[in-house]
Amino acid sequence: MRALYAEHAGPLLAFVLRLVAGDRHRAEDVVQETLLRAWRNADQLRRSGGSVRPWLVTVARRIVIDGHRQRRARPHEVDASPLHAMPAADDIDRALRQMTISDALNDLTDAHRAALVETYFRGRTVSEAAEVLGVPAGTVRSRVFYALRSLKLSLEERGVTA
Repeated sequence: MRALYAEHAGPLLAFVLRLVAGDRHRAEDVVQETLLRAWRNADQLRRSGGSVRPWLVTVARRIVIDGHRQRRARPHEVDASPLHAMPAADDIDRALRQMTISDALNDLTDAHRAALVETYFRGRTVSEAAEVLGVPAGTVRSRVFYALRSLKLSLEERGVTA
């Protein structure tokens, strides 16, 4: 292995440096991996006779190509530190909104609140809400209109704007 390294490492490094655009660290890693593979296949290389350099160059070139393909297959890694400055989604804002709306709904009369609950929160039509509440559909429409107006004022008093 020492003789193999002494004879071929220099020229192999020069060849690999051209393949990896002068990245010395990467070139050294490729040469190291190539010589490791030569060591693993020492018996096969001894039997083949002739020069080992063509085999080393082929292996080194394939290692560089495989490395290039691996980098292209993986997404580009980015620094995650800017993500710490971004606000994270949590349930606090939602809970605060619900509390504010709940308080504002408590400011409404029972009749107005019932009309809003049936139409907006339970998703019923005016006719269905009228049937549940036991009042005419026109009354439900009127109550919803005035309830929304009162709710808007109540929310504005609490600092909530559209």
